[in-house]
Amino acid sequence: MDSLITAAARALATGDLLGALKRVALRDDPPALALRGIAMAQLGDFERAKALLRRAARAFGPRETVARARCVVAEAEIALVSRDLGWPAKTLDAARATLEAHGDPINAAHARILEVRRLLLIGHLDEAEQVLAGFDSAPLPPALKANHELVAAGIALRRLHTETARAALARAAQAAHDAGIPALIAEVESASRVLTTPAARLVARGDRRLLLLEDVEALLRSKALVVDACRHAVRDADTVVSLARRPVLFALAQALAEAWPADVPRATLITRAFRGKHADDSHRARLRVEIGRLRTALRTLADISATSQGFALAPRRAREVVVLARPVEEEHAAVLAFLADGESWSSSALALALGASQRTVQRALDALAEAGKVQSFGLGRARRWLTRPVPGFTTTLLLPGPLPSD
Repeated sequence: MDSLITAAARALATGDLLGALKRVALRDDPPALALRGIAMAQLGDFERAKALLRRAARAFGPRETVARARCVVAEAEIALVSRDLGWPAKTLDAARATLEAHGDPINAAHARILEVRRLLLIGHLDEAEQVLAGFDSAPLPPALKANHELVAAGIALRRLHTETARAALARAAQAAHDAGIPALIAEVESASRVLTTPAARLVARGDRRLLLLEDVEALLRSKALVVDACRHAVRDADTVVSLARRPVLFALAQALAEAWPADVPRATLITRAFRGKHADDSHRARLRVEIGRLRTALRTLADISATSQGFALAPRRAREVVVLARPVEEEHAAVLAFLADGESWSSSALALALGASQRTVQRALDALAEAGKVQSFGLGRARRWLTRPVPGFTTTLLLPGPLPSD
């Protein structure tokens, strides 16, 4: 490797993109193509970056397996940043194995971190933790150490382990400052703001107030019966009953919890659960059936009693009933939660991350675009969607992944 390539690589490692490009911009040898590709990716020109990296991989000889593996890792990072979540994960795993076998632990560690970040994006927290388990970040350079801690913090935030997340973010901030890369420092600062911005709303006895993530964690560990409108579940400290696939039952549970300890008139329940403007005999008969189903589903947590006006919720073990609601009410909040990271997403990547059909996601995007909340660029398969984050709110509770006791 000649001195210009070495200097360009060092410039890239410290975030000096223009300095790296000045050294290799006019060269077409494989190492220069690869470094130019990485620099263009960091400047945001992903298509040009992918083309350069593929040219570099083809130009490296058949014996230069390590160099080709490094190109694969760089292309995988571009796919992750551009939210191409369908990029073949097995290709990245093979490249990581090659790097480990040929004595390149730094780039192998980078590949592993990319793998965990992808799993985190699609909500596979158990798999992400397994990949990260036993991963020693001590020998890593500061930039990679900061990324490792960001991933660890992301897992802890999804698990609602706020103290663990705060400690990981503090280590990430120190590593980012040691690396001296402004973009990385800004990324850590942005991730840290999740802990200081409202994450949910608490509805209890008619009062409403915003909660931080640490408040949500404390609430879920308390003795209260929580109707969780973020995850569509009813829970106390020991038991979780998911109603994610039973929207009518959850709508009834939420209405009863919001009114607790008072009862809810039958007409109100019919409007909330069935979206009917006028209650007739068929609606009232269906309400009785659905209330019976809700009693069965919540039999270990609460009872539902009939009153002269309607129905009332009575917790069995809890002292209080509260509703944990989203910080901002929005029909397509889950889609907005992903777009709020500031990156551009394809509808196929959103569908993969949400576990929904692409057509469902597309309908949601069209509705949000019509309302002026998202915008798109590109055509066909190259079309990407983005939006600006909702100011002052964190979206952790809207993203996939289990909460405590799930």
